[in-house]
Amino acid sequence: MSSQTPDKGAAGGFAEMTDKLLKAGKLLSNIRDQDVDVGATPKKLVMRRDKVELFRYEPLAEQRVKTPVLLAYGLIGRYTMADLQEDRSLVRSLLSQGLDLWLVDWGQPNRTERWLTIDDYVDDYIHAAVERVCRETGHDRITLLGICEGGVFTTCYAALHPDKVKGLVLTITPIDFHADRDDPDTHHGFLNLWTRSLDSADIDRLVDTYGGLPGEFMSSVFSLMTPMRSLTKYNIDLIEVIDDKAKLMNFLRMEKWLADRPAHPGEAAKQWLEDLYQENRLVNGTFTLSGRKVDLRVISAPTLNVFALDDHIIPPTCSKALGPLIGTKDYTEIPLPGGHVGLFVSSKSQGRLSKGIAEWLAARD
Repeated sequence: MSSQTPDKGAAGGFAEMTDKLLKAGKLLSNIRDQDVDVGATPKKLVMRRDKVELFRYEPLAEQRVKTPVLLAYGLIGRYTMADLQEDRSLVRSLLSQGLDLWLVDWGQPNRTERWLTIDDYVDDYIHAAVERVCRETGHDRITLLGICEGGVFTTCYAALHPDKVKGLVLTITPIDFHADRDDPDTHHGFLNLWTRSLDSADIDRLVDTYGGLPGEFMSSVFSLMTPMRSLTKYNIDLIEVIDDKAKLMNFLRMEKWLADRPAHPGEAAKQWLEDLYQENRLVNGTFTLSGRKVDLRVISAPTLNVFALDDHIIPPTCSKALGPLIGTKDYTEIPLPGGHVGLFVSSKSQGRLSKGIAEWLAARD
């Protein structure tokens, strides 16, 4: 009898897997690309400048924070990470708490944006967006909400245009690009270490060849940072959820966001990698935009700094470094559990991030 038990177990497991795959096949056959919708929260186009677009989100609740909030994501990836799906969306959560939320969307840069610099993104595109938001709402100052590289852009803007910024909210934003050396977690800072190891001439050759940092190149870099996760997500993670439509859609939306990685404009990429990652100019006071030094001490707006405690891409130490450097005395930190992306899309973090931001803004409105 005992010799037959494994055979019965194997047969049962095979039948269970067959049923699961049949159900999965029916699910997948009915899913179209338009069903895997990311960034679907309703919004209205207000302004277009080159490929950059300014949107205003439609309200989902009575407005409780009067000062408009402009969201800026980075150039490495798309803003849709903050609006992945209805139940995992920082955008929807903030709208539900009564914010007047706006978005600057960088579009899909390619070789035609080869010569754009961070100067252009901060002093032209963000500035034009801020001016338009002020004109549309009747406010003379607004709040900036920056995510990752977008947080660096908004920090620079707040330092160069303090009269236009009422509040500054940063999430997973690097400030001191060398602070990972003091991070107690050894798995934090691999991206910083790798970038510092690059030869500047090789960075220049890469950008000159492609006209920027190809999105596929950056995707491979991030995949190599978590190699086992990258290798197993299709033959383990996907199999586990393939017969559950809700979980499968979660998986597909995340994959769609990961695949939608535009090229990073060339000259801006050189500044990002060489001036900031390698030379750490934002902290040592030598980073200049449009001929003006970016002095963090000039930032006078109340500032909220949110970072993820297990962020292996932007280590917490790199974000926390802002505190002693900033000019305002109204400075607040919110450390949250989770990783770089998990802070926005994890079911565990839903509500905590948006509630912390909304309450902080309401107290200063």
